[in-house]
Amino acid sequence: MYQIVPIAPGEQQTAGRDGDSPLKKKLAREGRPLVMAGMLGFLLVLAAVVAWCYYSISPRKAQLLKTELLDLNKDGFIVRNQAGAVVFTMTFRSGTLDLDSCSKEESILSCTQSDSGKLNFFIQTVRPKDTVMCYRVRWEEMQNQHSVEHAMAYNDSHWYGGAETAIQYWPVRIQGEEEPRPFITSDVYADRNAFGGILERYWLSSNATAIKINDSVPFHLGWSEKNRTLRFLARYQDSPFRPPEGQQALPELSYRVCVGTDVTSIHKYMVRRYLPKPVKVPSPEVFTYPVWSSWAFHKTAITQEKLLQYASDITKHGFRSSHLELDDCYTADYGEFDFDPQKFPNASGMFEKLREDGFQVSLWTHPFINYDSINFGVAVEKGLFVREPSGELPALVRWWNGIGGILDFTNPEAREWYSSHLRMLKTRYDVISFKFDAGETSYLPRQFTTLVPLSDPSTFTRRYTEMAIPFSERAELRVGYQSQNISCFFRIIDRDSVWGYELGLKSIIPTVLTVGILGYQFVLPDTIGGNAYPNRTADGKDGLPERELYIRWLELSAFMPAMQFSIPPWAYDNEVVQIAQKFTQLHETLVAPRVLELAGEVLDTGDPIIRPLWWIANDDEAAYKIDSQFLIGDDLMVAPVLEPGKQERDIYLPAGRWKSYKGEHFDKGPIYLTDYPVDLDEVAFFTWVH
Repeated sequence: MYQIVPIAPGEQQTAGRDGDSPLKKKLAREGRPLVMAGMLGFLLVLAAVVAWCYYSISPRKAQLLKTELLDLNKDGFIVRNQAGAVVFTMTFRSGTLDLDSCSKEESILSCTQSDSGKLNFFIQTVRPKDTVMCYRVRWEEMQNQHSVEHAMAYNDSHWYGGAETAIQYWPVRIQGEEEPRPFITSDVYADRNAFGGILERYWLSSNATAIKINDSVPFHLGWSEKNRTLRFLARYQDSPFRPPEGQQALPELSYRVCVGTDVTSIHKYMVRRYLPKPVKVPSPEVFTYPVWSSWAFHKTAITQEKLLQYASDITKHGFRSSHLELDDCYTADYGEFDFDPQKFPNASGMFEKLREDGFQVSLWTHPFINYDSINFGVAVEKGLFVREPSGELPALVRWWNGIGGILDFTNPEAREWYSSHLRMLKTRYDVISFKFDAGETSYLPRQFTTLVPLSDPSTFTRRYTEMAIPFSERAELRVGYQSQNISCFFRIIDRDSVWGYELGLKSIIPTVLTVGILGYQFVLPDTIGGNAYPNRTADGKDGLPERELYIRWLELSAFMPAMQFSIPPWAYDNEVVQIAQKFTQLHETLVAPRVLELAGEVLDTGDPIIRPLWWIANDDEAAYKIDSQFLIGDDLMVAPVLEPGKQERDIYLPAGRWKSYKGEHFDKGPIYLTDYPVDLDEVAFFTWVH
């Protein structure tokens, strides 16, 4: 919008020259106004002519280009809300529009030229409902084969979504300067700077705006702390993305921006419109009773004897189990599908004994076949592996348990071969389900081919998650990309046994909230106490996580959708066992019934089970920044202790009437409860009183 800015006039030089007669001076004084009036009149006429010409030739430059609440200029666009405030700003970094090539037809603004040549650019306005305005934006290069980049400003708002990360903050924090890199699934335990195994091209703002990048975009994400922007880039060159077969490698950046009245309602709209939803609720037993995994406690040293003893100890100490999860290293080689007779001399008898004792068992599985496995040659002969670019040879990959091939899940034969072995295990041993490990694109070779070409490498992750569908009642995945409808449990990546935000205790709430915003609601928050990996464990003894850390982790997990033990409470002392019994019982009686009710609603709404405080307080600035409290539904708020050595914490209560777990009533809100006492065997939680 053009604006006339008044300029202060300079001083007029009006003194007469020496020797001028009084008459001349008088005429000069009287003539000056006439001359100035004439000049002013001339200038006004000239300005009118210039303006007429300007507006005739290029009215769009004068008016910018407007559609509804969006203003477009050559360098980008802004979006306003109904109140007129700017809530979204996008800058074109890779080129500027030639506004003379732009036109408007009904709800579509389109342009055909940029400063670098021909393009297909448009913004289409869509008003799906009275309270939501959406804009479809597309910038497609017709000549330039390099890249398209737009930068989204933060606009003093808080943003959520994107991806699971190793250092997880809520809301998203922009730190440093990061050049755009491929937005694809990666193992953030192995690469702490990568994007995680669960990601979606979706972000949500406290300004009640949301953006969804289209699936067709070869999408790279970067950021700038200095400019307070997220950088969205489309590129095929020097990238793992490939253009669809038969198409030129001309980059296209397209996305949808939607603006609503509040952050909760705009998120609900975006989920209904753009994210898949689960088609069924998985096993109620997993929501109700803990999963017990062999991994963190026994690692790869698990044997038949140790597993039977582990199960016996669970029963002896009075705990219940949804199922027992037999993890890594039960086969002789990686890529085989039967038990190592050295470690499990009587697998059938072991399963029979576990069934008699009331235990269901799930097994660990993965997409790799190591080169020393008897199945490696079989898979080469059948053409089941991801291949080198030539398509002639299987591509070897390195993963945390060695070197081998990775199955090509775009190949129906590979899918059936893998599934048939899982079905065989299920039938032979009455296995209840599987823990599907890995699946990130970071385990694909840098250059590769698949039977069905992948434009987006993360489609490989999607294809792998589909392998869990027949076992989804109790299946566990750690990756997700457009996989919300798989309807199984999604585990956040392995945690270290530390307190902080880098894969530690403080990272759990931000991560669960983030994957919830991305549409993954049936969450396993990883094993209680973390994985006790050497050199990644805080002050523990005898290879165990620190005792206080373990207890606080246990207490937080009791309020998550599902609980998962590996390091058992009896590895510590009787007090820890009693605390664990108290909180598994609390989960069973208080949390699980509420979670199951909300899980049923997820199928229709996609709403998170674990919710941020702003879900019920979206006009409350404080609620947007709280990352250590959460809601289960709208009416149960949890505030765990996440700091070492603390038996108190500050708690924020949004507006409303709240009743504490101690029976206290708080009617005036919003309020802070400072240094609220919370003993080592307690979690502060509050219910909303209707």
